Amino acid sequence: MEHQNVTLSIPREILRRAKHIAVERGTSLSGLLTHLLEELTRREDAYRLAKRDHLAILEKYDLGTGGNIGWSRGELHERGR
Repeated sequence: MEHQNVTLSIPREILRRAKHIAVERGTSLSGLLTHLLEELTRREDAYRLAKRDHLAILEKYDLGTGGNIGWSRGELHERGR
């Protein structure tokens, strides 16, 4: 995997704490940030795929509204009383 250098502006206290965490985990700050960004992108990809799949499933069902909502939130609230 090709690497690219970036410049970050991070509050001093957060940087100090992040460096400490990296040392505790036996890695560098760069390694720690790479790991966290990899995890973030994996989760985002999984969420997008799940959302797409679930929306595709919902399109298969007729919920009886024809895409039009014929009631307001207030009306639903009144029905629940």
